[in-house]
Amino acid sequence: MASELDPAFETLTQKAAGRIVISVDAMGGDHGPATVVAGLAVSAAALPDIDFVLHGNEAELAPLLARRPTLKGRVTVVHAEGIVRMEDKPSQVLRTGSNTSMWSTIESVREGKAQAAVSCGNTGALMAVSMIRLRKLPGVNRPAIACLWPSRGPKPFNVMLDVGADIKADAPDLLQYALMGASYARNGLGYARPRVGLLNVGTEDHKGRAELRQAQDLIAAATDAGNFDYAGFIEGGDLPSAKVDVIVTDGFTGNIALKTGEGTAKLVGEFLREALKATFLSRIGALFAMASLRRLQQRIDPRRVNGGVFLGLNGTVVKSHGSADSTGVAAAITLAYKLARSGFQERLAQRVASLAEAAQDAGQGDNNNGNAE
Repeated sequence: MASELDPAFETLTQKAAGRIVISVDAMGGDHGPATVVAGLAVSAAALPDIDFVLHGNEAELAPLLARRPTLKGRVTVVHAEGIVRMEDKPSQVLRTGSNTSMWSTIESVREGKAQAAVSCGNTGALMAVSMIRLRKLPGVNRPAIACLWPSRGPKPFNVMLDVGADIKADAPDLLQYALMGASYARNGLGYARPRVGLLNVGTEDHKGRAELRQAQDLIAAATDAGNFDYAGFIEGGDLPSAKVDVIVTDGFTGNIALKTGEGTAKLVGEFLREALKATFLSRIGALFAMASLRRLQQRIDPRRVNGGVFLGLNGTVVKSHGSADSTGVAAAITLAYKLARSGFQERLAQRVASLAEAAQDAGQGDNNNGNAE
């Protein structure tokens, strides 16, 4: 039910004409609802046309919201008793999780009370609940999780998918990932015509598994229909390069690459801090380089790229990192806001439908040719 502290759902929905409403899971994540509410406050200060539906224990949320005057009149609380824990199995959540804040968060998107959902909770459970409640877009076989990867290209980030929604992907799935990733890059990052690369063990055409070589032909043939350019096979070293804007791979490979990149960035940061503190002279040098070091920190700060987008569903869902602080939560909310404001979901659905229709027409043409023969 809606909190007495905030407008009723009907009032918020009426006010939201021309505004963006984001559904947020307050109970997911490692740091609890206080961090999520702090992230809401950061987002509200930066985005004057955003409102929230916040899901969780009303008794815990009421005092947290009362201490944030910038959120007054912009948050509707939906009480949810249950919490999805990080160790919960997705199958268990599907059976018994209808009373949880995560389930309620997705339900608001399904019912049209919010344009996008954000949760810091269990990734597997969030994908399972999203697929069951929102369903897949027509023509999509396997949804994907897309993440942002720091880049040396014209934009600060590349898009990579899938990074863990499904460990398998055949050639048609990889084609759909290319299509969805390109749509995300256009609407979320502002690329007019994204360059798509297919991750492989080498750039030569004969390299890789059979499904990768089949996917290369499918992706290359879909560039006009998908409004993107195909850059061919790329290798792991090209992930942060300016060669591509969208990296396509299966969820098994993508998840390993993502976790490896995160671990490496953390290790380099620790080495850099140790080196700068090693001697008196290095500390003096660090003081002189402080402005440059701050720019570097901002450029590679993982909190700024917090938020994996679930693509291929009938609704926009953003998965924030479980350990995100208020800055990270705000980054995930801002990403959800940008996608909702751009009409990304509708455009993606149209793009997938048009490609499916083109494939069906091609299949009918092949059948007619076969009959003619």
